[in-house]
Amino acid sequence: MNAPTTVPTLYGLVAEFDGEKPLIHAIETMREAGYRSMDAYTPYPSHAVSDALDFKTSRLPLIVLIGGIVGGLTGFGMQYYFMAIDYPHNVGGRPLNSWPMWIPVTFELTILFAAFSAVLGMLALNGLPMPYHPLFNVERFALASRDRFFLCIESTDPKFDLVETRRHLLAAHAKEVSDVEN
Repeated sequence: MNAPTTVPTLYGLVAEFDGEKPLIHAIETMREAGYRSMDAYTPYPSHAVSDALDFKTSRLPLIVLIGGIVGGLTGFGMQYYFMAIDYPHNVGGRPLNSWPMWIPVTFELTILFAAFSAVLGMLALNGLPMPYHPLFNVERFALASRDRFFLCIESTDPKFDLVETRRHLLAAHAKEVSDVEN
């Protein structure tokens, strides 16, 4: 019997550029051509590339705010329950709901929950950990961490056509254009 063969599916096309300015020019050229599903890879963070890709604002600040509020309410509620409901103990004539002495624990739990929300939210929003990505199959992509700039047009883009997209990338002065297989 013959073993079933799987045909690799195309993730997209990746183009290599020598610098940041040619990459930004290529992003603008591809946007003008109507492409929207694209991502850029640079050896260092670049605000100009982020602006050219038109990144949306992150939901991470909202996640951290919600985590901090939940932490603060947890700290205050926990102490209220323990001191006023579960084990009411009058110390020095203070009221059972003596909130000023609960501020340190409430503050600490606010910071703790916000920090955990920040880390877990960042990992979730970035899709991490990601031990595999189709771009790792492209041999020259290893240069992205050294001195090369890459632009990947994903095949999920409605305008994606293998021949036409390759032609647009080469017209944008790409040094090399490679297929990216899943």
